[in-house]
Amino acid sequence: MTEKNEVAILDFGSQYTHLIARRVRELGVISHIYPNDVSASKLKNTKGIILSGGPRSLVRDPRLEIDKKIFELGLPILGLCYGHQLLADFFGGKVESGQAREYGLANLKVSDAPIFEGVKKNSQVWMSHGDHVSKLPKGFTQIAGSNSESIAAMYNAEKKFYGFQFHPEVAHSQEGKKMLNNFIFNICNLKKNWDTASMMMEIDNEIFKQADNKNVFLLVSGGVDSAVCFALLEKVLGKKRVYGLHIDSGTMRLDETKKISEALHKLGFKNLHVYNAEKEFLAALKNISEPEQKRKIIGNLFLDITDRIMKEKKMSGDNWLLGQGTIYPDTIESGGTKNADVIKTHHNRVPRVQQMIADGKIIEPLKELYKDEVRKIGLKLGLPASIVMRHPFPGPGLAIRCLCSDGSDELASEIALNIMKLPVKSVGVQGDERSYSNPAVLLNNKQSWTKLRAISPAITNTHKEVNRVLLTVLGDEKNLGKSKLTKAYLTKDRLELLRKIDAIVDEAILADKKCNKIWQCPTVMIPFGFKNKESIVLRPVESEEAMTVSFAQIPENTLNKIIKKIKALNAVDYIFYDLTNKPPGTIEWE
Repeated sequence: MTEKNEVAILDFGSQYTHLIARRVRELGVISHIYPNDVSASKLKNTKGIILSGGPRSLVRDPRLEIDKKIFELGLPILGLCYGHQLLADFFGGKVESGQAREYGLANLKVSDAPIFEGVKKNSQVWMSHGDHVSKLPKGFTQIAGSNSESIAAMYNAEKKFYGFQFHPEVAHSQEGKKMLNNFIFNICNLKKNWDTASMMMEIDNEIFKQADNKNVFLLVSGGVDSAVCFALLEKVLGKKRVYGLHIDSGTMRLDETKKISEALHKLGFKNLHVYNAEKEFLAALKNISEPEQKRKIIGNLFLDITDRIMKEKKMSGDNWLLGQGTIYPDTIESGGTKNADVIKTHHNRVPRVQQMIADGKIIEPLKELYKDEVRKIGLKLGLPASIVMRHPFPGPGLAIRCLCSDGSDELASEIALNIMKLPVKSVGVQGDERSYSNPAVLLNNKQSWTKLRAISPAITNTHKEVNRVLLTVLGDEKNLGKSKLTKAYLTKDRLELLRKIDAIVDEAILADKKCNKIWQCPTVMIPFGFKNKESIVLRPVESEEAMTVSFAQIPENTLNKIIKKIKALNAVDYIFYDLTNKPPGTIEWE
């Protein structure tokens, strides 16, 4: 008889489901993800169960299916967010939707319970919910609360069932890893059976198995993921079986393609072809303003060009696989599991790619990993830090940082005292659901950064119509009410302006050692203003794996240098500073 040795994670569509599995692996235990309606009979090798969060509402939608026999297995269960609410609903508690919605950091106060052994009585946790448990189910006790009216944590001592409204799997939950450690080892009594060497071996074996005797035609953006993917495939399959293609879409950073080509050739990647497709991309994106449409056009055009070049080089057919450096956040934000919401369709997850995956024509060695894990692998493969530790840059490039408008000619509007709503919209994620809402600008603000960290989530939690909070760092706020969102599309001139400004920001941040914690700083251009009709948003963030982020603080001296240089261009009316965490705002605006 096989010894029970795993944690089973039931997937209800959360953006963080796979992150739970990763955290369990980090603690040294095998974990597997199952669909929410998996039969209890299939969990024979399980010693503990975690119910994930998800975008559904138990108030508005029917309860997602779960085999009730799972609750009769005698195994410890931990429900997170939607899983917590499902436990309450299933056993007779009450779930409501109201003022207890929380997105971002919250203060948690815990009581004595086995899962909180060694955990501080007060700490910060990460919340992302609109619904909440308002009444405990029979047999359960509340063991934690937050600043809202929701029951932040509960448990049934006899059954060893636990429910958390917050997300312990997220790095921002200070004591989250300790809580998961208690659940896995103290409550489920599991033993360590997984390590990094096991992960590397599994990836190598998967490449061998999937590639078989085929060669790989790899799309190389030049970023961290594709460079590591290139090195990994060459290590496992050999240099002669891997061919790289870098497509310059015309939406790259300043001199980016030249730098990428030189760096990769210097590292020994000789099978690399560079193709200039600027005219093709600008033509395809002409008069397009909607973010999802932009992303799908970009993704499909990448494939069209790839198909054409593969045929020209006689590299198409059954003997070739298309390789991509896709990582897990790309997959889950694109609606990668049955119950997950589509937050944004990544260029490497357009419908054609999904069909090619189903047909076994694509190989993606990094698809189960996160950015920090990819970086560790890159360093183990001998890639230099200059490549591995680069700031992430999206595949669609500046095309999704140069926002467009069909000319609705809307005005900014005040929604509360000293809070103004801009007419532009951006993509966000709230309670595992996609949002496409307006940012709010704080007016006459002289608060400290510490207070701004509290003010920003308070605004997005209170005003459902906004998903970001901005601070004006350049521009006349008195003219905000007169400023308009104007008609503008993706043009060479707009991209050139954004390229210059992006280079100013990137150079300043990389030159300041105090900015080392800044994981990425997208520079976004929006067709909004009163004179130049363009504004800039600085979006510096700190993160571990891109599933959650905190906005980062750029040191005052460096920020002032950036503002001064951008102002000297005499091309923008405002510079805004994005004060939004994820959730509720995604890293990129589109």
